[in-house]
This record gives sequence, C-alpha cells and structure tokens, in this order.
Amino acid sequence: MIYLDHAATTRLHPAARDAMLPFLDGVFGNPSGLYALGREAQEAVDSARTRVSTVIGARPSEVLFTSGGTESINTALLGIAYALRRAGSGNHVISTAIEHHAGLHATQFLEELGFDVTYVGCDTSGHLDLAEFERALRPETVLASVMLANNEVGTVQPIAEISRLLAEYRRAHRHHRILLHTDAVQAPGWLSLDVDALGADALSLSSHKFGGPKGSGILFLRRATPFRQLIHGGGQESQKRAGTENVAGIAGAATALEIAQSGVTSRSARVGRLRERLRDAILASVPGATVNGCQQQCLPNNLNISFDGIESDLLVAALDGAGIAASSGSACSNSMWEPSHVLMAMGVPIRRAVGSIRFSLGAATTEAEIDTVAMLLPALVEQIRGR
Repeated sequence: MIYLDHAATTRLHPAARDAMLPFLDGVFGNPSGLYALGREAQEAVDSARTRVSTVIGARPSEVLFTSGGTESINTALLGIAYALRRAGSGNHVISTAIEHHAGLHATQFLEELGFDVTYVGCDTSGHLDLAEFERALRPETVLASVMLANNEVGTVQPIAEISRLLAEYRRAHRHHRILLHTDAVQAPGWLSLDVDALGADALSLSSHKFGGPKGSGILFLRRATPFRQLIHGGGQESQKRAGTENVAGIAGAATALEIAQSGVTSRSARVGRLRERLRDAILASVPGATVNGCQQQCLPNNLNISFDGIESDLLVAALDGAGIAASSGSACSNSMWEPSHVLMAMGVPIRRAVGSIRFSLGAATTEAEIDTVAMLLPALVEQIRGR
C-alpha cells in the first residue's frame, strides 16, 4: 500500500508506542490515586504536560489533555464563548467558512444557544479575506476561531496577523480583549506551533495526526483565559476537563509531538519537493486536472487536485484497487456524500469539486512511491471517464 492520506491519520510512531506500553499494563494506576501506582501515573501525565508545553512555548498549566482534536476544538469554542457571555463581555463570534466540521458544527451549536456568529469567506486560493474579517469585528465580539492550516487544501492562514488585527481593534476602540482560537490539527510536523509567535489564546491538536495514538488530544488554553468547563465530574485537568486521564495516550501524544516538531524545516522542504513532483507529473499527464488551493503559503504535504469528468469516490476506489490510499477530502465527512464546503467557499465549480482528490504525503513518503502514483493515475482517470 502506498499511503497518501496522512491528513486523515498517521501510523503510530514506534517511539510513541514504546512510551505508551508501560501504562497499558504494569503502571495501570489511576493518576488520582495517592498510592505508588497512582503517583507514578500522575508523574507520567505531569511529565507529558511539561514536554508538550516546551514544544509549543507555553506553561505546563496551560496544557490540557482531551480525547482528540474534535473535543479540543469544541471545548475551546464553547467553553470560552460561554464564559465571556456569562461575564457580560458580548455575544458575537467570528469564524470562517472553511473550518473543519468540528469547528463549523461547534459554532452552529453556539448559534442554537443564542450566539451571533459571522462566517468570513476566503479567496480562490483558500486564504481568509482579512478585509472582511476586520469588517466583521464589533463591540460584541468576544472570540475569533481561524484554523492554522486547512485539512482539505492545505492553505495556511496568517494567524499572527489576525492576532495583531484583534489587538489593534482593541486599542482603537478601547474594547475588551477578543480571544483567538486556532485549529492547528494539521500543522504538527510541518509548521511552528509557538503559541506566542502565533498570538493564539487557544490552540487545538489531535495526536493521531502526528504519529501519536487515536483518542488523545491536546488543548492549549492561555493562562487567565475565561473558560467554562464542558465535561463535569472530578477535578482533573485543573478542573477544566473531568474524567480519568488516558495516561498511555497522553504519554504517546507527548512523545509523538516532540518527534514531529524536531526537524520541521528539513522535513517540510523534502516533502514539499515530493508534492511538487507529483503535482507537476499529474498536470503534465492528465488532461483536465486542476490544482485547488494555494501552492505557496500552504502545507508542504497537501495536494488537492480536481479531475474533470469524474466523481472522486470512483477514483478513490480505483486508486485503492491499485494499492494507493488517497482521499476525496475530509475523512470526517466521507459518510456524507456532498461537495466539499471548502472548495465551494473557494468558488470551485461544482463539476470540479465533485471530482477532487486529496493526496497528503508523510515524512516516510518516497520518490519511488510518488513516481508509481504518477505512472498509474492517468490510466485510472481515463478508465473512469470512459465508463
């Protein structure tokens, strides 16, 4: 199998597996326990929290562990927005039309709760319209949520610039602070996660996207950020997220994040060249192929291409039959056949949107694999077109 769907999930890194093993059997205690087994488990959680905080430039107390990216995103959006409305700061949230469904559905739920949400559009490359974002700001705005890197087309948003816009608005209007959350789920391994450089007040990560286990997530929540916990019970995670900690998952996530963020520059450069090699080969050999998304300010491993005259699911099945794993878009929406909301927001014609394929490369992807895909793809496309 040639695996080109790393945006959906990644193979568990051997070092992450090794970090998890002691807590799947021998060190099985509950971290809340006061006896030796419990203390050892708690020490593992504390160590993981410190290691994650070092990677992202935060304080250990600002790192929360969750069940995954979806929970982290929902927790940030609902917990912050609710707390700020409760404090009387306002009732308005800004997001974008191209967020992952975890973000879109969370803001739609906020609307059901009575919040006013503005969804900012993007240009044809998938970049946020900053002028529209500025126009959306108003005295009632309490929170903005903009993803760092798009999961479908790989476009990277200027989070640091957005943070500066929020700060300038606050100074100009003597406004309360507008908090900024970013969905950084696709960024590890490819982009810096320095929360101060980004200017983010909250940042969401999902372990299985960067070589860690499924079912483990990370949420950075800046100190003194107003927050109302969503999961009630015990006092775990500084009383912000109740529930017995997934010690093995937390240990694996911390180890995987450290590995993912080491050597980002060289890894991104090498994989970016492979992506360009695949892109250029496809455009040269497949008539009616069009690249979606920006090819400059983008993730180096993400390539989204539309093929005229086909439906993407048929091509995904044909690729699978040839031993190649790729995707028709977000893995979280594959059970609902519909054109990508991201491509629709970018203005991609529906005839192209329904024929789009996402190839997402990984650190272990080779030139030989890329050349094999480039060799097999033209015949598969023509076969489907000829049906």
